[in-house]
Amino acid sequence: MSDSASDPTTPVEGIDTAVDAWWERALRGRPAMDRIMYAASEAANHSRLWHMLGAVQAAARRDPRAATELSVALISEAALVNGLVKTIFGRRRPAFSGQRPHTLRQPLTSSFPSGHASAAMVAAAMLSRRSRLAPAYYALAAVVALSRIHVRLHHASDVAAGIGIGAVLGAVARRLWR
Repeated sequence: MSDSASDPTTPVEGIDTAVDAWWERALRGRPAMDRIMYAASEAANHSRLWHMLGAVQAAARRDPRAATELSVALISEAALVNGLVKTIFGRRRPAFSGQRPHTLRQPLTSSFPSGHASAAMVAAAMLSRRSRLAPAYYALAAVVALSRIHVRLHHASDVAAGIGIGAVLGAVARRLWR
């Protein structure tokens, strides 16, 4: 796999390069967008955001079962994606040598697929059960997933794969806990 952003060697790398170039022109460097995307990315580290929302939902419903199911689903997703799939692929993260506008934890795992994106989709699937806030959960999941492109910690294809894996795992988890 080529590390050169100007000379992609596969169609996927070409798409990743095009998405990143568009993102750079259209969205990065805008203070409000930077703040939102960095905050979303940081809040979702280790699925903290999703566990917190599960706890809030459990408290509002006075039923801890849904939060427990969400936590089990997220732990399972993390073990599969971060423990197995990322190890198999071992893709390098996007090269970036500039200065970030906000602080951000640099992950040690490989880039493919995005664990933030897969966890976001699992969380949205689980949190949206029997909730009128379902569109908001999925919108927040989309922001978290896309934030990983914005902060240059994932390629667009990493995020797309993470969304797909997370959608499948979320559907499986919902079936397990009807």
